[in-house]
Formats: sequence, structure tokens, C-alpha cells
Amino acid sequence: MRSLTESDIRTSFVNCSKGEAKRLYLPRDLGELPWADLDFLGWRDPGAPDRSYVVAERRGELLGVTLRLPSSRRGLPHRSMCSLCLTTHPGGGVSLMTARKAGAAGREGNSVGLYLCADLACSLYVRGRKVPESGARLEESLTLDEQIARTTGRLSAFLDQLYM
Repeated sequence: MRSLTESDIRTSFVNCSKGEAKRLYLPRDLGELPWADLDFLGWRDPGAPDRSYVVAERRGELLGVTLRLPSSRRGLPHRSMCSLCLTTHPGGGVSLMTARKAGAAGREGNSVGLYLCADLACSLYVRGRKVPESGARLEESLTLDEQIARTTGRLSAFLDQLYM
């Protein structure tokens, strides 16, 4: 992914108002991120634990999406798998994140959801630059390039749903 500026990020959001995009929390370390290893930029809002954000390239343009997480998780400890990178995590390491659809459908309350790594570090897990809490990822027969293509393809399919 190419390096992004604050302006790039704020103007990319499609499922919130311009005012909301202007006020949302941005990572403070944009200049220090490993851009070459990222397929998308994802981050959590430390002031609002139920909010996350993703910015990705879609058809040559930036697309930003606000995501919501469930307010609380209950039940027995378990392991879950991220729908994008297929990394398994114990406990709350994977969360269902929902995004309001773009346009009129979103204003009517329609949304789509996806199970994602709670820290949104999918690109780093796929490349082995970050190790999940469990210590390892499942061994795959796909090459790294094929795993990256699968991850970006799944993200692209999710982003396409915002317009359906």
C-alpha cells in the first residue's frame, strides 16, 4: 500500500458524513507504519472501543469504511478465525465488525459484517511480521503472494457489498 496522509484518509470515507470523517481518530504514527507490508490500513479508536476503521484501495481509488464492533462479548473462551487472513486467535482476538452501507441504503440502516482480527493487522499476520497470541498461523500450501491475493480479494468482496 502507498503511504497515506491525513487528508487522503479523511476524504476516503464512504459510509459516514464529512463531519464524522473530519472528527474520527487517526493513528498518530502514520509516518512510521510499514506501508510496504500493508494491504490496507486498519486501526481501532482507543477512545471508542466499539469503533474501528479500514482504508483500502478499490479499483484504483481509496475507500475508507467505519466499522462497529459488538459492545460486549459473553460466553466461554474459544478460538475464532479471521475471514480475511484466516489467522486464528483465542478469546476476543477476532470480532464481528459491521459497516453501514454507502449511500441511501446506509442512511436506511442497512449494514454488512465480517469477522476480522480485532487489531486489524491481517497484512502483518499473513507476511509473518506479527505473530498471533496463540504463537503461530496454520500452515498453508499457498505461496505468500497467493495468500496476499486471497486476503485482498476477500477485503475487496466485502467492500463491494457496501454498494449493493
